[in-house]
Amino acid sequence: MTRRTVADSGRTDARAPADVAHRLLLLREMLRIRRFEERCVELYSAGEIRGFVHLCIGEEAVSVGVHQALTPEDAVVSTYREHGHALARGIPAEAVLAEMLGRTSGCSGGRGGSMHLFDAARRFYGGQGIVAGGLPVAAGLALADRMRGQQRLACCFFGDGAFAEGEFHETANLAALWGLPLLLVCENNLYAMGTPLAREHAQIDLAARAASYGMAAWAVDGMDVSAVEQTTRRAAQAVREGGGPYFLEVRTFRFRAHSMYDPDLYRDRAEVEQWKKRDPITLLVERMRADGAFDEAGLESLEKEIAEELDGAVGRARQGGVEPASQLLRFVRTPTGEPS
Repeated sequence: MTRRTVADSGRTDARAPADVAHRLLLLREMLRIRRFEERCVELYSAGEIRGFVHLCIGEEAVSVGVHQALTPEDAVVSTYREHGHALARGIPAEAVLAEMLGRTSGCSGGRGGSMHLFDAARRFYGGQGIVAGGLPVAAGLALADRMRGQQRLACCFFGDGAFAEGEFHETANLAALWGLPLLLVCENNLYAMGTPLAREHAQIDLAARAASYGMAAWAVDGMDVSAVEQTTRRAAQAVREGGGPYFLEVRTFRFRAHSMYDPDLYRDRAEVEQWKKRDPITLLVERMRADGAFDEAGLESLEKEIAEELDGAVGRARQGGVEPASQLLRFVRTPTGEPS
């Protein structure tokens, strides 16, 4: 069993030279996800987006950092808090917005909404509305790839709340037993909905618990996008080389409530503000400025570019059609009338 702590699992060395273009890419992707979700808040408040909406504001370094280590051939299975994962995977903002607006031009045909984004061409298999529900799916994808002799992995995102579900423990056991090419990424934001981690689990070191299944398990600072990337690259390489499943506990924090319906009365405001001091976007901007790789003009230009992209995406998403009521039974049964 291998277990590493935050201190030695990928924290970047401030003295090491970094590629400016790559760090700019990381910043752009995180800022794009942040501004996208802020647009979602506006659209939801205006009544254009309905249903449940779960935002990942504050957790952008997880989506962006992890995806740097993945290839287009790898599979990604996500949670209901998946906007950032979908955008980092390459699903166009317009397709995600159209889905959330219930338009047929959405990535799930307007039938899934915020929690059920899907793109088979990009091997993005949900958006799972059930806590821990994506874990068996990811294990199945990994097993299928191995049986076909395909050198790729399945990456599964899930929250700390999944540790209270049997699906996690069953999946972890079988993945380790069978040596599956599976990368398990736990986004530990300290709260399972409104329940603090320490109130739900006697052992709050989730990497230690995962290691008990006989898999390598590392913890990493989830507010440091470079640390997340470096740690994920090492884990993904080990998985591809036949090292079996790897578990990453990415320690992060969501700045907003669990969902748009949530009044967020279970957290102390001071705790939220303390975590905001480690905003992953701000941390990267400050590093780049300190290295002389970025300035205020560069940030303004980036903000303008992203705003224009999102303006266009929102406009085009709104123009998408709405599925007529006559099509409600479509995909429920096959064309022959047999159960699908």
